[in-house]
Amino acid sequence: MSAPRSSVRRGLVAAAALPLLALAATACGYGSQAQADDARANVSTGGRKLSADTVRVGYLPNITHATALVGIQEGTIQKELGGTEVESTAFNAGPSEIEALNAGSIDIGFIGPSPAINAYVRTQGKGLRIVAGSASGGVKLVVDPEKIKTVDDLRGKRIATPQIGNTQDVAFLNWIAEKGWKVDPQSGGGDLSVVRSDNKVTPDAYRAGSLDGAWVPEPTASKLVSEGAKVLLDERDLWPDKKFVITHIVVSQKFLDRHPDVVEAVIKGSMSTNKWIDDNPEEAKASANKALEKLSGKPLPTEILDPAWESIEFTSDPLATTLRTQAGHSVRAGLLEDPKLSGIYDLGPLNKILKAEGRPEVADAGLGVK
Repeated sequence: MSAPRSSVRRGLVAAAALPLLALAATACGYGSQAQADDARANVSTGGRKLSADTVRVGYLPNITHATALVGIQEGTIQKELGGTEVESTAFNAGPSEIEALNAGSIDIGFIGPSPAINAYVRTQGKGLRIVAGSASGGVKLVVDPEKIKTVDDLRGKRIATPQIGNTQDVAFLNWIAEKGWKVDPQSGGGDLSVVRSDNKVTPDAYRAGSLDGAWVPEPTASKLVSEGAKVLLDERDLWPDKKFVITHIVVSQKFLDRHPDVVEAVIKGSMSTNKWIDDNPEEAKASANKALEKLSGKPLPTEILDPAWESIEFTSDPLATTLRTQAGHSVRAGLLEDPKLSGIYDLGPLNKILKAEGRPEVADAGLGVK
């Protein structure tokens, strides 16, 4: 990837800073409406306290963030932390979570690739590191079958993404560009309309007829299908081996420097959670749903939860080569200019754990710390 002419266009400042703060004030995102889990809900195990009294973890109330949902719900992350307590906060979308990480309101975040890329570029490589993977897949383009029967029918239609500059927004803008269609990345206007809509309200907007479809993560995609939408595209079909990073774990560089033992414990707890999910899929699905019920007030019905769960693979491999590709998507979408991502990964702690367990180490696609 070539060196940047300038790290971020003015458009990215507008797209990834001011709108994010404005959206955070109105959505369930960073700010007064960020949803906090029960205060100190994960009581420490009484074991040895690590170098920090607490670690503040952020994530999204999506099935694609089930590692966090289940790991906090079941206490598998807390178990590795011993006497260091977990405090967790749920956000509406990745850019809002990044604002919290940059502001020092959280220390570690489960987050999608595009917000992580944007944040790394905006801080000239000083804000965060990606330290592990979490999930792959779980994103679909769903549409009103009465209005859209083929890809060509998307012209002139109104398609939602969760937030400007978030992972699904970038993926959709890139896909549009590959089709040869023109859409302004900031206003969303063009050959079709990209409507930035909170995942919590998108199903209502679709039901009311103000949206014709959405490129969204689970469980929002399956919620829309339950409202009569049809899956036009599963994003997995666009990737080699049907794998791409949808969620990974990032950490503030300051926190990583000061508390590497805490970061390693969170990684180990997340790995244990992913293994438990793989070994106990039905129990894990129920646990994630219980966590979502705590956040939203009601659980997901089976007809939404089951297809959402089946479309996701949980993995501690950050799938770094796909992040490099997604960075190119941001450039194609018009949100970044040739981002310099060298050093965005620090997979040392993850590979240390993998080696100790006799498992293969994972690669950073040449984007690791030197």
